[in-house]
Amino acid sequence: MINKDNVQKITILGIGNTLFSDEGVGIHLLPLLEETLKDYENIEIVEGLTDGMKLLGPVEDAENLIIIDAINAGKAGGTIITLKGDEIPAYFGIKMSIHQLGFQEVLLAAKMRERYPKQIVMFGMQPTSLELGIGLTEMNQSKLEELAKTVVDQVNQWRIVS
Repeated sequence: MINKDNVQKITILGIGNTLFSDEGVGIHLLPLLEETLKDYENIEIVEGLTDGMKLLGPVEDAENLIIIDAINAGKAGGTIITLKGDEIPAYFGIKMSIHQLGFQEVLLAAKMRERYPKQIVMFGMQPTSLELGIGLTEMNQSKLEELAKTVVDQVNQWRIVS
């Protein structure tokens, strides 16, 4: 049951580069989420693009953070991938996308400054193509609603207060 007086603030951060096909999935998903979550309270949706360290403020201010990005996990294109908590690399260990290096620095800085979100989940999609091109490939576009549902399910899970 959702206690409206105690709804936790949730920040949804979409990152990606819309000039490289499926690399922009985190940005392309945001309009779907804005529409689906328009009646929800305490939801902040941030378009992070490839802003790197400029995202430190939104990350440090987030109590509950959902990150959406292309994730190269060596799976079939369009595969939806979920990483939770410590599964999300907070340093240079894994380069998951062409701009990820900057965002990994953001997560590391937030941890070092002891301002890391209480709960953090990263949802992404395996790119089918990272070639120069505006818009998602047909495969990844066809999975966008499934990815949106995954994010909304997480939002609803965090909003339930026992």
